[in-house]
Amino acid sequence: MAAQGTWQRGQSCGCPGVRAKLPILRWLPRYSLAWLQLDLMAGLTVGLTVVPQALAYAEVAGLPLQYGLYSSFMGCFVYCFLGTAKDVTLGPTAIMSLLVSSYAFHEPVYAILLTFLSGCIQLAMGLLHLGFLLDFISCPVIKGFTSAASITISFNQVKNILGLQGIPRQFFLQVYETLRRIGETRAGDAVFGLACLAALAGLRVMKSHLPQAACAEPLAARLSYLIVWTSATARNALVVLFAGLVAYSFQVMGSQPLTLTGSIPQGLPPFQLPHFSMAAPNGTIPFWSMVEDMGVGLAVVPLMGLLETVAIAKAFASQNDYRIDPNQELLAMGFANILGSFVSSYPITGSFGRTAVNAQSGVCTPAGGLITGTLVLLSLAYLTSLFYYIPKAALAAVIISAVVPMFDAGIFRRLWRVKRLDLVPLCVTFLLCFWEVQYGIVAGVLVSGILLLYSIARPPIKVSEGDVLLVQPGSSLHFPAIECLRDAVCSRALAAASPPCSIILDCCHISSIDYTVVVGLAELLQELHKHGLPLAFCSLQEPVLQVLLSADLEGFQHFPSREEAEQCRGAEVGVSGAAPSTSTSESSLLLPEGLIQ
Repeated sequence: MAAQGTWQRGQSCGCPGVRAKLPILRWLPRYSLAWLQLDLMAGLTVGLTVVPQALAYAEVAGLPLQYGLYSSFMGCFVYCFLGTAKDVTLGPTAIMSLLVSSYAFHEPVYAILLTFLSGCIQLAMGLLHLGFLLDFISCPVIKGFTSAASITISFNQVKNILGLQGIPRQFFLQVYETLRRIGETRAGDAVFGLACLAALAGLRVMKSHLPQAACAEPLAARLSYLIVWTSATARNALVVLFAGLVAYSFQVMGSQPLTLTGSIPQGLPPFQLPHFSMAAPNGTIPFWSMVEDMGVGLAVVPLMGLLETVAIAKAFASQNDYRIDPNQELLAMGFANILGSFVSSYPITGSFGRTAVNAQSGVCTPAGGLITGTLVLLSLAYLTSLFYYIPKAALAAVIISAVVPMFDAGIFRRLWRVKRLDLVPLCVTFLLCFWEVQYGIVAGVLVSGILLLYSIARPPIKVSEGDVLLVQPGSSLHFPAIECLRDAVCSRALAAASPPCSIILDCCHISSIDYTVVVGLAELLQELHKHGLPLAFCSLQEPVLQVLLSADLEGFQHFPSREEAEQCRGAEVGVSGAAPSTSTSESSLLLPEGLIQ
């Protein structure tokens, strides 16, 4: 607790200059042996999780398995220096692997170039403080995408559980071919894959129901708790290790009922610039053609990567009571992807599962990532020959176990209860993602944008009729909304059987207006003036009042409160003696030619 408190104090202090852009300088001077012990334990635990997941996620991305490991260490090192959340760990994820599968066409050259360009975009967004753009991706769109991704990724691994070969990657064709060829299932792969799934599910449940060991308990009880907790937390590594031993045993006995991963190149990836062209059988594909091929992926991949990372960082910062800097997170992501492309990484982002493991392991600083990255490098240097014996069914079980919790069945019920209109972008995103991921995300964002624009163009307007017509907009007025306001006023003031004596526009909820709104209000004042109806404004907020006074509207009257406005029944002087502030000069500079009476 004391260590975490020190981290929190370091994060909350102002850090000007270099320290603001290099967060490691905030906590490194206070680093202690107690922190090192906890960071070491957390880094090893996350490392045991990331190695099998990296191999599995490379399969989802449609790339050779070593690229999963190539993508798992650079982010750990970069984030240690530039990240502002102690818990976050960067690397390959199920969501990002699915996007890479869609936009890199199973070509490592495309995937690495996509990493470089995504990093450049993320870095530029961080430097220009454009993190607010992520706010335009609504929760229903995110939930629709992740829920659809959970289903598509899981079903994509069914072929490996069943031992089927040559299944297409498009979802609907995949479902059709898998069902058509279900009779070709390899019994060994199916039984073993289901057994691995059951083991992973059992270890997950065991961890969730594991009671916390108290310090006062005997040493044996605390050691037992540590062993069980470590086994459940590192369940992916445990299951993959056991599966590899079983497959090796079968190989030694001369019979192999399981489909194996096969050879993985040993050694570290070369440190080099990504290729900006690609050799093809009919020539060379130039850079601009590759960019055109990736298309909308150059927007979707960096934005989804940033969204996932910032959302995870905010969640764990709130949970553990410290603050993050979203724009600094953008810079960290940008540098991680740019440098990652130099070591053949495909795009990376924050991993919710591994971040949770990191936090539960008691990590104190981002230095835990150094241990994780080192473990991945050691695996590349010395252990890749052992990965040959890992059954594909075991890796498929790891993937399915990781992505099934991403499906949020309750979101449909919650939105039906809270706001049914939000079901539209959710369902549009969810359904179209089964066709193509990019179509689902883009369509969901567009639908959310249309709903947002509609709420701006048609704000709620409360109208109370009587001798005085009281009109109260429920939000700020922007240019699409002025016609709606004019219609609401004119339909009740001019077309009514018994028109009111005066009209009051209550502006207490209006915090901003634009030029088009001012022009529309000037036209409304003139139209009402023709019919002998005065329009008074009340409860104007200071910024709105200054805009209207600057516009010098003809016949403009305003009152500090609704009560004072209601006491005024005439256009010029109130009955109770509350004289309005007025402006009667011609607004020749405001209205377009032809509107001046």
